[in-house]
Amino acid sequence: MPLIEHRQYIKAPVGICFDLARNVDIHTQTTSKTKERAVGGVTKGLLEQGETVTWEAIHFGIKQRLTAKVTLMEPPHKFVDVMVKGAFQSFTHTHQFLEADGGTIMIDNFQYKSPFGLIGVAADKLFLERYMREFIVSRAKELKKIAEKLNQN
Repeated sequence: MPLIEHRQYIKAPVGICFDLARNVDIHTQTTSKTKERAVGGVTKGLLEQGETVTWEAIHFGIKQRLTAKVTLMEPPHKFVDVMVKGAFQSFTHTHQFLEADGGTIMIDNFQYKSPFGLIGVAADKLFLERYMREFIVSRAKELKKIAEKLNQN
């Protein structure tokens, strides 16, 4: 199972970063390249433990839906969401927020399992792991921009 870890320093308080990362409206803004939008479950505002959200997005030119559930919430330092329905066989995304150097280190740990056995493993090696890493890094950079702009006001 591939594990993608990304760390992003953000010059903003941990509480701001935590809330932005679990905000459905902000998620939509930070994933505009894939045209993500919430179409089920919580479709606006902040996700809480036990809640689900269904995302619709375009990946690899194909419209897809994925439902994730928040299984752990430890404000303002950690939350975890897991896929309950979607294209992966499974995934767990752990979001951590650590206070550091007058700001926050946001850590994404994304572990997933592709469907289709050996074909899925081959897809991981050929393109999927790189694609998912780029997706997570891009979203983190966008969150950083939003959080730092909010922190200036």
